[in-house]
Amino acid sequence: MDGPDRLGDYHGRRHFDRTGEPRGGAGEEAGSARPRFVVQIHDARRMHFDVRLQVGDVLKSWSVPKGPSADPRDRRLAVPTEDHPLEYEGVIPRGEYGGGTVIVWDHGTYEPLSHDPRGRAVDFAESLERGHATFRLHGSKLRGEYALTRFRGGDDGEEAWLLVRAAKGGSGGRGAPDPRRARSARTGRTLAQVAQEDG
Repeated sequence: MDGPDRLGDYHGRRHFDRTGEPRGGAGEEAGSARPRFVVQIHDARRMHFDVRLQVGDVLKSWSVPKGPSADPRDRRLAVPTEDHPLEYEGVIPRGEYGGGTVIVWDHGTYEPLSHDPRGRAVDFAESLERGHATFRLHGSKLRGEYALTRFRGGDDGEEAWLLVRAAKGGSGGRGAPDPRRARSARTGRTLAQVAQEDG
């Protein structure tokens, strides 16, 4: 998880002279008391949600087609994507990697909750390496305890995970909205408004 250039894949897929996405830099995500999270709605080839959790100085990222659910009975597919730097809202130009409109639907901080069988806390990056990580979100829309569990390994380069809301771990918060009606937690804009104003 801690390679020499954790944003190498991210940088390699983007032309920063053509897109307004952040370049990112070592250490720019570090320093807060709690790690950060962001959930974006991305209207690209297929509409989806991106769930990103800060680990060190990058945001570990999963594409979640249906978005996080508030119902513990819903298991949501989560496919890992490349590490990202800062949260982003705007329009990625057509023809660029991930071309389409992005809004920050929710953001905030999270508490790592992973423990070993003896109840001892496990480093969050290590719990992700092992394939199961639990955490509590403190966002304006998402609140409560969630778990990410890998159910298909990555020997062929294709991993798949499940994102599930815990039945315990606090009340409140909501699940993913209708993406076309959702509003940004940063600016209050919809996808259509961002596309019109930033496109």
